[in-house]
Amino acid sequence: MSEKRVLITGAAGYVGRQLGELLVNQMTVIGVDIVQREADFPIFQVDICDPALGELMRAERITHVVHLASVVAPGRDRNRLYRIDVEGTRNVLDACVAAGVEHLTLTSSGAAYGYHADNPAWLREDDPLRGNPEFAYSDHKRLVEEMLAEYREKHPRLKQLIFRPCSIIGAATNTKISELFSGSSILDPGGHNSPFVFIWDQDVIGAIEFGVSRNASGIYNLAGDGALTPEEIARLLHKPLRRPPVWLLKTLLGISYSLHLGEVQPAQLMFLQYRPVLLNTRLKNELGYVPRKTSAEAFAYFASGALGIEVDPMQAQVTVADAGIAPLAAEEQAV
Repeated sequence: MSEKRVLITGAAGYVGRQLGELLVNQMTVIGVDIVQREADFPIFQVDICDPALGELMRAERITHVVHLASVVAPGRDRNRLYRIDVEGTRNVLDACVAAGVEHLTLTSSGAAYGYHADNPAWLREDDPLRGNPEFAYSDHKRLVEEMLAEYREKHPRLKQLIFRPCSIIGAATNTKISELFSGSSILDPGGHNSPFVFIWDQDVIGAIEFGVSRNASGIYNLAGDGALTPEEIARLLHKPLRRPPVWLLKTLLGISYSLHLGEVQPAQLMFLQYRPVLLNTRLKNELGYVPRKTSAEAFAYFASGALGIEVDPMQAQVTVADAGIAPLAAEEQAV
């Protein structure tokens, strides 16, 4: 058992619980969450906005914090989302500083780059974080990263390890992302064919464990190699590809939102039009973590487990280069 004492926020969640059960074999682990769930480590029912969080960290002599708590699903109460995502993160940071925590790992998101038509073909960690005001999640992740930069300047003793995951999928994934592929067809509004980059959920857990165990710091895109376009995904799943005009979908979403039949606003259609495509070179070359599954392999694993559709990952790998995705330079392909 090492001297590390780790606190995980969002510990009752899918990633948080599995991460805690992996880390507890190496170090002392406790979790906090607003819900309770059975796990191999203690989980305290604590809101991340609670000022007493710092007292808990001091009482438990916490050395490392992994901050996973966040709201991913869209919602109408923007103030509530801001309180959890932004104010909650500030409270976690203040608690870390007050309790003398040495190391913070935080999961940001590729959404912090924003969904923009002029995004680079492959986004690197030093590309600007623009977010999108229309998306609470995207906008809040941008604000959180700006906050983290301020704390790095003011509190250099607190080492930061920041991951920006792409779309997380696994054998039992049941999220808004997985819902995009579970219907009778694949949607590509306006025919942009904007690529998806995937990361296997076990690679998310593996990368965090890798970083915490090594006291690593820095900012890293968390993504598998390669990408898949909607056209490619439709072919792999043997489903038709639908390319309705953007104006039509925006009209339908506007009606649905105004009648409280759905939570997605028309402006949020950009999520499917201009997806951020994350380059993982720094993750592999600088941090030293190599994802165990490529984007295509992770998608094949998800399709088999969550959708019950057998997909040959090698078939996906071979055809990615022909799917309209800009190729990588040789130095970007190197591990």
